[in-house]
Amino acid sequence: MVIVEIPIGPQHPALHEPIMLKVRTEGEEVVEVSVNTGYNHRGIEKLLEKNSWVRGMYISGRVCGICNAVHMQTYVQGVEKLMGVEPPPRANYIRTLVMELERIHSHMLVAAVMAEIIGFDTLFMLLMRDRERVMYLKELVTGNRVHADIHMLGGVKRDLDEVRRDRILSELKIVEERIKYYMKVFEEDYTIMKRLSEVGVIRKSEALRLSIVGPTLRASGIKSDVRSDDPYAAYSEIPFNVVSRDEGDSWARMMVRFGEALESVSIARYTVEKLPQGPAIPKTIPRATKPGEVISRVEAPRGELLYHIVSVGGANPYRVKIRTPSFLNILNTEKVYIGHRLADVPVIFASYDPCISCTERVMVIDEKSGKKTYVSMRDLARVRVG
Repeated sequence: MVIVEIPIGPQHPALHEPIMLKVRTEGEEVVEVSVNTGYNHRGIEKLLEKNSWVRGMYISGRVCGICNAVHMQTYVQGVEKLMGVEPPPRANYIRTLVMELERIHSHMLVAAVMAEIIGFDTLFMLLMRDRERVMYLKELVTGNRVHADIHMLGGVKRDLDEVRRDRILSELKIVEERIKYYMKVFEEDYTIMKRLSEVGVIRKSEALRLSIVGPTLRASGIKSDVRSDDPYAAYSEIPFNVVSRDEGDSWARMMVRFGEALESVSIARYTVEKLPQGPAIPKTIPRATKPGEVISRVEAPRGELLYHIVSVGGANPYRVKIRTPSFLNILNTEKVYIGHRLADVPVIFASYDPCISCTERVMVIDEKSGKKTYVSMRDLARVRVG
């Protein structure tokens, strides 16, 4: 049998961000897949190191357009620890509300993308329509539809009044019912089950060996969630369940996300109903830190997100290292595609809910000296690296 290499990407209808999957097949059967990144690098880590702690908040929020609030949370809570600053309880509740709204719309988005990939265009449009309710709520709380930008060092920028709290509770009821409906569709629709069930199975032992995180890990039967394992913001005060399934396939990964979206609705409702009294907006913003370093982590919609922040004192960080969940989930699962049909590759890939923009890394290393060099994108594009 002749082996054919088929490039999927870097621009492809099934991939909403630039990435290349080099798929080798014997007939329709996949025998090898290699993942190639590097099309979307923006130098975020170096930007963070060149700017002040305050500007870094906004830069971190631009790592990912979908899960920007959790990136800001990870950065801000790390800097607050370095500064010895403790945000008030009301601010933590508002931060938690925004992050859970973000989780809901992120999970609804990947469900819509999955529907689009398998040719269920009506379901795609319905999901995107109802996702707009969540985007409206995000705008209602933060003032912005996409980039939340509500975090501040020591608190949040905007408080919640009674009118907006009542509106949030009203909209959450509708969102909850719609998520239950879509969950039922994914459970009962024949086409969805045939395309997703037993496709891209990751067993529990494999998930642990490959360091998979987030819903992809929990769909393989591992109940690991930073919100529960290492609570931050207001999660230590809020009751919620860690959703998991044992099937480990593409369908299970989608069902875990629907279950998590329902849990997020409950968490969001709890934060609004139990919002503590007191201030949320800080009167002053700290500008400098003492020398030290910290590991900050949160549970992003796609899994565990880490920031390693190093300070030598002063108004700028010395080093900010970001490890995103997609970095693990995309690059460590190349063998999962093997043995499946070519048409299954986009389905498996989408089931990881990949975020490419926050996965990109670039570093030039001199092979002789081993010296590491950071290169501007202009010089890199012109191949001027030495």
